[in-house]
Amino acid sequence: MEKLKYTRNIGIAAHIDAGKTTTTERILFYTGINHKIGEVHDGEATMDWMEQEQERGITITSAATSCYWKLNNNIYKINIIDTPGHVDFTVEVERSLRILDGLIILFSAVDGVEPQSETVWRQADKYNVPRICFINKMDRQGADFFNVCSQIKKIFNSKILILQIPIESDNNFKGIVDLINNKAIFWKKENFGLKYKIDEIPYNLKKISDNYRTMLLESLVEDDFFFMEKFFNNPNSLSSDEIIYLIRKKTIKMKFVPVICGSSFKNKGVQCLLDSICRFLPSPIDIDNVTGINPENNLKEIRKINEKEYFSSLSFKILTDQFVGKLSFIRVYSGKLKSGSYILNTRTGNKERISRIYQMHANKQIPINEIKAGDIGAIVGFKNVKTGDTLCDIKKPIVLENISFPDPVIGVSIEPKYKSDFDKMSMSLSKLSEEDPTFKVKINKITGETIISGMGELHLEIIIDRIKREFNIELNKGIPQVEYKEMLTKSVEHREIYKKQTGGRGKFADILFNIGPSKKNKGLEFISKVRRGNIPKEYIPSIEKGFLESMKNGAIYGYEIESMKVILKDGSYHPVDSDQLSFEIAARIGFKESSKKAKPVILEPIMKIEVITPEENMGDIVGDLNRRRAIIQDILNKKGIKIIKATVPLSEMFGYVTSLRTLSSGRAISTMEFSHYMKIPEHIYEKIKNI
Repeated sequence: MEKLKYTRNIGIAAHIDAGKTTTTERILFYTGINHKIGEVHDGEATMDWMEQEQERGITITSAATSCYWKLNNNIYKINIIDTPGHVDFTVEVERSLRILDGLIILFSAVDGVEPQSETVWRQADKYNVPRICFINKMDRQGADFFNVCSQIKKIFNSKILILQIPIESDNNFKGIVDLINNKAIFWKKENFGLKYKIDEIPYNLKKISDNYRTMLLESLVEDDFFFMEKFFNNPNSLSSDEIIYLIRKKTIKMKFVPVICGSSFKNKGVQCLLDSICRFLPSPIDIDNVTGINPENNLKEIRKINEKEYFSSLSFKILTDQFVGKLSFIRVYSGKLKSGSYILNTRTGNKERISRIYQMHANKQIPINEIKAGDIGAIVGFKNVKTGDTLCDIKKPIVLENISFPDPVIGVSIEPKYKSDFDKMSMSLSKLSEEDPTFKVKINKITGETIISGMGELHLEIIIDRIKREFNIELNKGIPQVEYKEMLTKSVEHREIYKKQTGGRGKFADILFNIGPSKKNKGLEFISKVRRGNIPKEYIPSIEKGFLESMKNGAIYGYEIESMKVILKDGSYHPVDSDQLSFEIAARIGFKESSKKAKPVILEPIMKIEVITPEENMGDIVGDLNRRRAIIQDILNKKGIKIIKATVPLSEMFGYVTSLRTLSSGRAISTMEFSHYMKIPEHIYEKIKNI
């Protein structure tokens, strides 16, 4: 438990290009893990180990590493997950946040709060993850620390604690004022800012720093009678340790979000960030005990975050390594696991032997003998494991809360250039879909085409590139297609009698049901009201399975139905001819017939888009968005630049980046993420249903 006190499981997340990977590289350098700083623009960043990441200068997959930091004579172990900033890879942030205890959210001092920053913040709220804001790029032209702080407060409706203020900005950025210790910190240029000088606060900043320090202390003591009395008796009576104690306490309870600043690229402020991680973010024992369901009796069960408890862990990422095999990244919540021992996968019910355990450092594996509560690592040995699986002790099974993932919104048909590669392509798609829960593969039953679906054009482009490089398969690809969905809008009653007699034992099933829309966001809402044994209990799950499978191919147009409600009211069976398959087939046929009467409609994915453009190009860009059926939500002004926020159908946005460059002479940029599904307008209904 003493070791757990000095463990931090943290993630680094932000909008694309805010400096996440650069910050992680500096952390690895200052903690002594790396002896050379790898730069993103040179393609040498440790955490961006994939070829596609090095070529594009973006993070595609979340990478894990561990490092150690000494603070006040204590050695802290910091497990770090560096996540992507591009919205197409938001699944990597989602699954990381599910298992992390704390988060660093980076903001560019120039660009402020950007769309993906908002997504990350919402995801962190969903999993109740305490966070620290690091305002990066203070050395850049146009950097404005206080403007970004006010944006964070306004957009996220969040209380912030400003712990540092910058000493100048732009090219003159020299250091920071540490409001806790009331001192200035200046970084030296030599040796990549490894050494810094603590000095008195510059005279011109004394007044502003005094004001912000008073605001900080007042915020900290406002609901603590003991410290409030101490502060008002003598504002200087609070020691640095007491201030740190209060900040930590309120950060973990998510009452405040501390804000610090620096410039990772110019090697300024990263040591303070490491100190803040250790001081303010929670250790595994500061987080509530994990709650799960005992699969044997369906009752809630609590596991204490202690290595003496029964083993429980969550698999949050699958990675196929050509040398090691299938790696399952796990967060251990209780107990400990030794290599060579057996554990249970509660999803499959299989007991499997763990052959090896690794501590990860980007794409390198460091073998270890055991992994304990509160730690993050990777294991090898499972034949069948998926993201979100609970892996636990055989004697004491538990099912932890799973990870939810968004559905894909865009698809493209692919085929191998050479027919001999078809089996290889199927194998590669299977491996990649195991790694990425937002990547789906299906076969079009009418055309026989293989359709791959993902979160955006870049997502699918990376997948196709990986198939080419990692599996050596050349592919032909079709035109991107939107992943439409169907929805039933009316409830109808239907009776389906399925009879088949071909000599000998036949087939018989009779079901009466109501089918219609569901208030659930996702999946099948199935209710059985069958009484008096008119349908034997063992056949009910087969009926549910028949409806569930039918949803995948839609009511009329073949698109998936996202949610549906079925009430099974009555039916009958034959003592000889009825079986499980008969009732499943009856449900499938019944769905096909009844769904036509339930007034199905087509839904299309709507995207949230943000366009940043010079004012002179705004008119053309808004006009173009209107032609694409966009609904303008807001137009903001920021230092002569216009920010257009809108929602727009995905089907209208293919090739938009090229059009935007043409309209703005390459000066405007856009970001887009999935928002929701909406019924398509009548005037384009015929066009879409015939796709």
